[in-house]
This record gives sequence, C-alpha cells and structure tokens, in this order.
Amino acid sequence: MVVFVEASVLDDVQLKNNTYFNPVRDKLCTFKEGKDDLTDKIDFIICLGGDGTLLYASSLFQQSVPPVMAFHMGSLGFLAPFEFANFQGQVTSVLEGHVALTLRSRLRCIVVRKNSDSLDKKSHSGVLVLNEVVVDRGPSPYLSNIDLFLDGKHITTVQGDGLIVSTPTGSTAYAVAAGASMIHPSVPAIMVTPICPHSLSFRPIVVPAGVELKIMVSPDARSTAWVSFDGRHQQELKVGDSLKVTMSIYPVPSICAQDQISDWFDSLAECLHWNVRRKQRQFDEYSDLVHSSSNYTIDSHDRQMKIDS
Repeated sequence: MVVFVEASVLDDVQLKNNTYFNPVRDKLCTFKEGKDDLTDKIDFIICLGGDGTLLYASSLFQQSVPPVMAFHMGSLGFLAPFEFANFQGQVTSVLEGHVALTLRSRLRCIVVRKNSDSLDKKSHSGVLVLNEVVVDRGPSPYLSNIDLFLDGKHITTVQGDGLIVSTPTGSTAYAVAAGASMIHPSVPAIMVTPICPHSLSFRPIVVPAGVELKIMVSPDARSTAWVSFDGRHQQELKVGDSLKVTMSIYPVPSICAQDQISDWFDSLAECLHWNVRRKQRQFDEYSDLVHSSSNYTIDSHDRQMKIDS
C-alpha cells in the first residue's frame, strides 16, 4: 500500500515529535495542489477534518474521484459520517468491502470571457464544484443585476445580492441558509437560489440535472459581479462574460457509515437540528389537571354568585 499525504504533513511539529511517526515518515509520498495529477495514483481517500476537507479533496480530482471515507473532526461534519474514535475497525471494514456508497453529483462550471476565441481551450477551462457556485455583487454597494438562462432561454433577471447554483449536496450548505429546501444527494437535480432578492415572490427553484444554466451580468447593470466555486477561486464577471453550469459526469463516491437514507437524516438531526422539538404530551397526562381546574372554576363561580345574591 502506497500512502500519499499533503506535503505539510511531513513538517507538522506534533508528528515530528511522535515516536511512531518517524519509522513511517520516509515511506510516505507527497503531492501539491494544482501541480500533481493524482487521478491515476489514488484508489481510496481518507479525509480527517470537517466538510471543508471533503470539498478540498474533491477539488484535487477534476475527473473521476476515488471512494472517499470522511471522518468528522471539525465543528459540523455534515458530509463526514464516520467517528474517529473507532477508526481502525471502520477502515478495516471498508477495505474488506462492507460499504454502501452515495454518489454526490458535482457541477461543471465554465467562465467564457467576452473577447475570448471560441476555440481557445484555456478560456473555456472549467472547474468542478461539490457544493455550489455563487454569483454575487462582491464589494459593490449596488444590487446585482444578473440574467439567468436555461438551455439558451432567458428565464429571469436576478436583482438582489446574488445567486446560488447548488448540487443536492450543496442544498444543505449556503443554499439552505438562503432559504432553500434540502435535497437528498441521490436526487438528480440542480437548485437555483436567490440571495436576498429584491422581490418577495422570488423563491428557490429546482431544475433537471440535464439542463445548461448560463449566467450573465445584465447590460444595464450598475456594477460587475463576482463568482466563486465552493468558496474558492473568486473572479470577476463583467458585462459580456458568461458562466455556464452543467452537471458533471464525475460524481464524488462518498462512503456511508450506515446507508444513504440513515446517514443523511442522521446528519439533518444532529448537525442542523432538523425537526428537533419537545414532544407533545398525550391527553391523559392533562386529564387530571384539566378536571381539577374545571371543578375549581365551577365551585369558585358558585361561591361568587351566592355572595353577590
């Protein structure tokens, strides 16, 4: 088994002082983001951290992604169902093949510049995102004015702080904070969510996974827009530029701790406290109290009537 780690791992102060790490250190291989192609080198990924660690792992593979086993060690861990306390037994079970997978779809995002040649591949280089692509007003004090197209047809103009185009996985991230619904990651769909729209009737929508979304700054917009991909690689969109978003053919195979349904609903309850509230009491728990209260009220009323008479 050949193990790849980030280059920063070898320089970690705590690991350097660990007696168990030194014999293993020389056997480890390293990689650098954006420089080393890991596509044909990695067969299995282990993530230690929060949801951001899984997003980072996804960004390292712009084509097919190996199965990912994510341990939550951060503050939320919605996408990381495994607990680190029993990591040895869980990893062994996964390596033996006792696993279920959730295929988390990704979005392929391509920025096309106004003056770029249609045959220029560099200007059409895309990026794959696991959560969402966000178009917002950036540092401008003015409302965003963004045209939204669906399969080439103009759907609407977004006036507000911006727009979120998310995967089902990303529906429980920035999108749900902006008022969107939560979609199970196995549903083939793309969610479009406005950010603080200047219209009370502008609600989030869900469109089929096979469509192409195109986002452009409106010609009469007062300012440009800014786009970011899973919270990274922010760049400016000017009038005439366009952002094309489609569903990628390369999903992220996420290993389940239990199964697709149990993992997702457990995460909703534990991380987002979905539908967590005190349970209503049954009527029989109130019967004695209600009966005694009713008698007291009637008796008090009779006594009051006698006094008045």
